[in-house]
Amino acid sequence: MGAHVVYGRDGLKIHCKACLVVRQEADGIRRYCHLATGNYNARTGGVYSDLGLFTSRESVGEDLTELFNLLTGGTRPHAFHHLLLAPDDLRDGLVARIRRETDHARAGRPARIIAKMNGLVDRRLIEELYGASEAGVTVDLIVRGICCLRPGVPGLSSRIRVISIVDRYLEHARICYFENAGNAEYLLASADWMPRNLDRRVEIAFPVLDPDLQARIREILEIQLADTVKARRILADGSSERIRAVAGRAFRSQQRLYEVTGANVKKVASLRGS
Repeated sequence: MGAHVVYGRDGLKIHCKACLVVRQEADGIRRYCHLATGNYNARTGGVYSDLGLFTSRESVGEDLTELFNLLTGGTRPHAFHHLLLAPDDLRDGLVARIRRETDHARAGRPARIIAKMNGLVDRRLIEELYGASEAGVTVDLIVRGICCLRPGVPGLSSRIRVISIVDRYLEHARICYFENAGNAEYLLASADWMPRNLDRRVEIAFPVLDPDLQARIREILEIQLADTVKARRILADGSSERIRAVAGRAFRSQQRLYEVTGANVKKVASLRGS
């Protein structure tokens, strides 16, 4: 039917989720971008919990243009404005940010890492998190599936907490928060912290730059960290225990996020109608 089908880079699975629409408008060409943590799949879209960013920011459009040129033509991209790309530099970019938090903690500045993913297996990233913990960084991890890191081990991971949430919707978003001494950085990604994602797939991580959207992501993370119904805490020996509510105040994060999302949809609808 005339579609141009591209099979990608040899030996690598394309796992990044991105869409670029280039549109001729009255004032010139504009690029509309969508970047996501989950697949463009109608079946999983109804049961997976993911995040996506829709933007016409020109610097993001330039990055996606470079990305698609790489995927369709094999050209090496120029330096990205925002994207971290696997297998090229995504792991190194995460390591650099973990070490930045470590430096902040050692200097007595605010330092915290919150990371949410499906699986945590990559040895180098785990070792970097151990080092950050013992340097004074508070680390909160939300890992739905396999987790090879042992939290709460004295002298190794004493400041690391790991929880897993299994509920009605499959937790699928990948989110990273770095406090960065008060200049917080928020990243969304298509990749889990696993060698297969970081070494054998084309993956991207991208920043959320708008302060209102950053606040919404922080709210999502804090809601999930407060779960006392469907969350389990991973213990130092690798076992897990259900997190219990204090004084009978049960808090189910997915239910709360469902309510928050519904309120936001109604707010947008009312603004459009006014």
